[in-house]
Amino acid sequence: MNDKIGDSIKELRLNKRMTLSEVSKKSGLSISFLSQVERFKSSVTLTSLKKISEALDVNLSYFFHTNVDQSPSITRNKEREEHNYQDMNFKFSNLLGNFQNPVFEPIIATLLPGEKQRKPYSHKGQEFLYVLEGTLTVILDDNEHLLHLGDSLHIDSTTPHTWFNASEKPAKLLIVATLAEGGMMNRFH
Repeated sequence: MNDKIGDSIKELRLNKRMTLSEVSKKSGLSISFLSQVERFKSSVTLTSLKKISEALDVNLSYFFHTNVDQSPSITRNKEREEHNYQDMNFKFSNLLGNFQNPVFEPIIATLLPGEKQRKPYSHKGQEFLYVLEGTLTVILDDNEHLLHLGDSLHIDSTTPHTWFNASEKPAKLLIVATLAEGGMMNRFH
């Protein structure tokens, strides 16, 4: 599964005629790390994948190849596919359904213990997090907060922030993030 994401990143980057250096500058991730992800030599965290998706101007679900259209969408629990990326320290379920040009992206993510990406960053948009299971560590403007079951967070994403699982157990989250201005972050450019 990791190679599919690496392939998708490289293909999209080349289609957009972007260099690794340009993606590095936009994402804040090193050129060597991006190259390793594209060549399947390094796994990617959910936070890093979000930074890459923003740098490439697509939504996060682009890398999970769900089909979208313009119809109203109902996502049934039994039909929802969970992508298991344990080698990348997270599991991901897209709740977007079959909706094209969304203004926000809902997902359920399970962050496994051991997240190492803890440097705050900022970007356009808003984020809403709701803790479904476990605990989540959030850093906002250099202040650390611990969110527990049932706690939520809604922020303007231009506030320097990061969130990760520093506990010994998985943390399951409902995440709703707005997409780039003008609806540019969708699968079909």
